[in-house]
Amino acid sequence: MVKKTKGSGRFGARYGAPLKQKRLNIEEKQKKLYKCPLCLKEKVKRVSSGIWYCSKCDVKFAGKAYSLGE
Repeated sequence: MVKKTKGSGRFGARYGAPLKQKRLNIEEKQKKLYKCPLCLKEKVKRVSSGIWYCSKCDVKFAGKAYSLGE
């Protein structure tokens, strides 16, 4: 039987629960889709730290490192 874990499950018993939880929150923020400020569709993905790309209107712009706004 395989136990299903989230992204921080790859670390196993190492590094402690609070640090793994912080990393999990950051990774979930940076991987989710955000709403484009120009076309208002949820098509914006993170390209790299602070660089965001909307696949609908084909525009790149700068924002926060892990999330777009908030």
